[in-house]
Amino acid sequence: MNYRNILAAASVATFIFFSCSNSKKPAVLSEPSKERTAEDDKADSLLLVYNPAKGDKFIADFVQNLHKKYGFNGNMLVAKDGKILYEKAIGWADYLHRDSLKINSEFELASITKTFTGTAIMQLVEQGKLKLTDDVKKFYPNFPYEGINVKLLLTHRSGMMNYVYFTDGIWKDKKKAMSNNDVMNLIAEYKPNRYAKPDTRFHYNNSNYMVLAAIIEKVTGKPYSDYMMEHIFKPAGMKNTHVYSTTVYPKIPVDVVGHDRTWRYSVVQNFLDGPVGDKGIYSTLHDLVLYDKALKNGRLLTKASLDSAYQGHNKPINGHFNYGYGWRMFDGENGRKVVYHTGWWHGFRHIYVRDVQKNIVVIFLGNLTNGSLMHLDDLYKHLGMPIIRKGAYSGSGSLPGSDED
Repeated sequence: MNYRNILAAASVATFIFFSCSNSKKPAVLSEPSKERTAEDDKADSLLLVYNPAKGDKFIADFVQNLHKKYGFNGNMLVAKDGKILYEKAIGWADYLHRDSLKINSEFELASITKTFTGTAIMQLVEQGKLKLTDDVKKFYPNFPYEGINVKLLLTHRSGMMNYVYFTDGIWKDKKKAMSNNDVMNLIAEYKPNRYAKPDTRFHYNNSNYMVLAAIIEKVTGKPYSDYMMEHIFKPAGMKNTHVYSTTVYPKIPVDVVGHDRTWRYSVVQNFLDGPVGDKGIYSTLHDLVLYDKALKNGRLLTKASLDSAYQGHNKPINGHFNYGYGWRMFDGENGRKVVYHTGWWHGFRHIYVRDVQKNIVVIFLGNLTNGSLMHLDDLYKHLGMPIIRKGAYSGSGSLPGSDED
């Protein structure tokens, strides 16, 4: 056999060897596509099917009692394993005009917005456009505080003051809405005192997520609203979810009005409804079910990013409760993980709970601020879930209005 034939035979053998070797390797699973298809819409519509005649009787009676005895006014839904067990719109959307709530009514989500902002930040980390260790000064050189990075903002360990109170006496024209950039400029100019040094304690406040939204805008070159629509709402199939700021909408274009606890007056939007990221997202029960689905199936974030977001980064309260990257959480025995967020802003009071292990979603969106959502224990027990209320364990935990906004 001459040299040329030997070389040819060797090449064929090498090809066969590597072909056989590669055939033994497991197939690499591709990430779910961010592009929506007709099949996605069909699957979502099936997920949201609900037959009132087959609704969970216990939950129905529970909600009716919550409305009559404790004054819950709003929309609620419970789903398990991809099936809606019960949903209900109960009460007024606008008490003054006696408009009733509908199941697809769009609510200001208040601080549930923070879960979306945290998701957006983690997307940018995945894309290599941002690092958790990036200092705020990298994006806003005139930011007056040293040592505050993205991770400290996500976990409420920055020590910053709350801009909601700081700006009240400074922003002169109360008829004109502030933007995130306006607040960043005020912080740079007035350099308000911090609550604490960075990374010394957990202190929940809206400034952290207002700054994160400003960073999203700086990194992407897009308004926060545009980024969220393109990279979260649309991929998740959330067709009734929007970012509304009074810098763009003098009157927020939704029908649901927030009310004080006695119906004496409705709470109108003002200049503080301009900044977004800490609040400012409006959505529906069904869209929040789709958000849960998009998080679980990897359409929005990788599992590694979600695991990081769901990890507590502070000292647990009452042994179970903690805060991750935009999510509150309950850590139970045998790896039981429940992630959730509350919301409280301008007449709205909510809780959005996702039992990761048992695939349960509990949503209460209220537009009458009272203590009704402190009385959900029996519902959690019925569902076989941990009670998501700190005072139900040892001690009172944090009180509403402190770190439960």
